[in-house]
Amino acid sequence: MANSKQDGLFAAGQAKSEASDYSAKDIEVLEGLEPVRLRPGMYIGGTDNRALHHLFAEVLDNAMDEAVAGHASRIEVELDRDGYLSVTDNGRGIPVDPHPKFKDKSALEVIMTTLHAGGKFNENSYQTSGGLHGVGVSVVNALSDDLTVEVAREKTLYAQSFKRGKAVGKLQNLGAVPNRRGTKVRFHPDPEIFGPRAHFKPARLFSMARAKAYLQPGVEIRWKCAAELVAELETIPAEAVFHFPGGLADYLQETLGSKITVTPEIFSGRSKKETGHGRVEWAVSWSPEGFGEADSFVRSYCNTIPTLDGGTHEQGLRAALTKGLRAYADVAGMAKKAANITPDDVMITAGALVSLFIKNPEFQGQTKDRLSNSEAARLVENAVRDPFDHWLAGSPKDAGKLLEWVIEKADERVKRRRARDVSRKSATRKLRLPGKLADCSDKTAKNTEIFIVEGESAGGSAKQARNRKTQAILPLKGKILNVESATREKIAANKEITDLATALGVGLGKKFDLDDLRYERVIIMTDADVDGAHIAALLITFFYRFMPELLEQGRLYMAMPPLFRITQGGRSLYANDEAHKEHLLATEFTGRGKIELGRFKGLGEMMPAQLKTTTMDPKTRTLARITLDLDNIPTTESLVETLMGKRADLRYQYIQDHAQYVEDLDV
Repeated sequence: MANSKQDGLFAAGQAKSEASDYSAKDIEVLEGLEPVRLRPGMYIGGTDNRALHHLFAEVLDNAMDEAVAGHASRIEVELDRDGYLSVTDNGRGIPVDPHPKFKDKSALEVIMTTLHAGGKFNENSYQTSGGLHGVGVSVVNALSDDLTVEVAREKTLYAQSFKRGKAVGKLQNLGAVPNRRGTKVRFHPDPEIFGPRAHFKPARLFSMARAKAYLQPGVEIRWKCAAELVAELETIPAEAVFHFPGGLADYLQETLGSKITVTPEIFSGRSKKETGHGRVEWAVSWSPEGFGEADSFVRSYCNTIPTLDGGTHEQGLRAALTKGLRAYADVAGMAKKAANITPDDVMITAGALVSLFIKNPEFQGQTKDRLSNSEAARLVENAVRDPFDHWLAGSPKDAGKLLEWVIEKADERVKRRRARDVSRKSATRKLRLPGKLADCSDKTAKNTEIFIVEGESAGGSAKQARNRKTQAILPLKGKILNVESATREKIAANKEITDLATALGVGLGKKFDLDDLRYERVIIMTDADVDGAHIAALLITFFYRFMPELLEQGRLYMAMPPLFRITQGGRSLYANDEAHKEHLLATEFTGRGKIELGRFKGLGEMMPAQLKTTTMDPKTRTLARITLDLDNIPTTESLVETLMGKRADLRYQYIQDHAQYVEDLDV
């Protein structure tokens, strides 16, 4: 008893000592742009190649905002041989007078060195803009090791230089420039952030600049690149001028090229005048030949920002076209045939572009990949619907062709669904896996998915967490066979592989037929650890070798289960990895109260409700789509053979050659 008491006193004394060591001096305050450099992923989505080019997008968006507001007619983009990128506009120029809240600094310096500072918050400066949070150009400044801004205002040229987010000296007056106005930003990405080998790709910059010119018909964008940087790129010139008076219609016409189209004319237009609600421009055509690697494409923009993941403005376009065709079918006496038309039938062979300008757009994330304003759907639908009705009525012959084409696509979809129903029933009778495959109850493949799960324990949790109507579970026992180094006989005799193929309802290799696939999505769900990554790599290799169409058509996914659970009080959040954990700790758990941090050892350790919320529920989960780069098949082949093949010496050499790029290894 005495010992217990002494131990308690010792523990209490130790706790008191530890508490006294934790004081105000341990509270770190990040000032200026330090948070951006510490966690760049919060602001530009990471430090990879896409994030690097996002810096250009932020600067170009500012110049485009001047053009959209009617203050600029020309933008110049230049990439020099040293990797410096310049964006120049002939707009009003960033204000250089002293800022009223920071009298010792110019407005220019405040904008460049302070988060959430800019003219985008003031409706008198910009009716619509791509910059919403006032962080764009300051983030570029923070992540550049050298940046200079030149401003020509009132026939006078000013300049100021910055290094990693901090001003290098004061604003300089460089004298009179009678024939110049606007802003020039010249910057170089910081290798400390993006790595010593990171560099801008001329082809990507060229494409981004060219796309912007289509979105604002009145603007001219001039492209210039050091000749040696494009010497080996046959399709990218050293100099070019982009000016497209037809806007999106020109963009789509160039994309179509000489393709056969269902209707001879593109359906295009723009709302007559920008109202208090916004402005819309669109262009749509239908081609039986498809568009490159895909049967269709939809590219959408909001305030000239490309929304790669779509959003509510795309929903509005789909709704307007679908309702318009159904209404025309009623007039044309084809209502019964058109009764089954869905938006997917309308868009399956469509090439579509839609550009929306609105006040206060709401995006998901700082990188603005998806628009979420609910009113955007109504705005686009209302803007497109009447012109589409008139377009159809104006050419009954072409309208009839389009309607018959869409009805044909709908009929094909129904036939495929019926064929899959038969296939599903047939495959289910043959499976004989009562304790293994937990199939879904839906009769069609549409909106269904199968989770390939690591282990019986995880499979049990997944079966309880799933939506029985649309989600099937197939547990695998241990690591699947490495098909890259196995013989054909061994592969054919492997039970896990044959069970997997049977559950999917397809054959292997040349016998594979995507139409036989019993599910719309195939999802690999493994533990968020090294073993789970290994199993996922083996499965991806199997699908790449024996069912490559799954990857080509974007039907294969990876589930993203969390690695950590963070709890404070009654609130819990989940983190996918170390970086996500640190981000949540820094941004979501800043109040008082003890923070409890738990690390999941595997899927089987998660409660079914947790697994459902974090990994399986389409409303709350995150999936990673696994695709195949058809332009680089030789590179992919070589990489798969090196990493997964029989020759250990190739793997060893690859590790030796690439070890220098490993920055952090979480063990």
